[in-house]
Amino acid sequence: MKALIFVLFITLTTTACSPGDAVNVQDLNQQFIGAWNNKDTEKIISFLAEDVHFLQGSTHFKGKSEVAQKWVRETLPTLTDLKTNVVSSSADSKTAYEAGTYSVDVLPDSPGQPHGIGEGNFILLWKKGTDDTWKLTYAQLEGLPVQVKQ
Repeated sequence: MKALIFVLFITLTTTACSPGDAVNVQDLNQQFIGAWNNKDTEKIISFLAEDVHFLQGSTHFKGKSEVAQKWVRETLPTLTDLKTNVVSSSADSKTAYEAGTYSVDVLPDSPGQPHGIGEGNFILLWKKGTDDTWKLTYAQLEGLPVQVKQ
């Protein structure tokens, strides 16, 4: 009986979530970051889930239209060269996340002002939709004050 239970346990743990079922979260995030760095607004928005949440400090946007307008469209023109350093990531057949630190160049508000650099922590959470596409459902950024770029 113990042998049968052991075999069932091994079978369930190796087939319940095989590596083929999990998404490559690094690829998802690189596509998202690539679209951000290429200033491809529509591609960025296409990654957003209808019920996406974006948090930064005390700011909280929810829903695809609000996040698209207030985070993507309003922020994208002010930033360039987004880079991430992943500290933690995981994926299964339904969810995936990456978390770590980020840095981004902040463009000046007007000519003659210095460029800045923004740094902080991030988490991006992806979920697989009923149509089998992966969508960003939660993004959180915790940034330090922008510093003058040397």
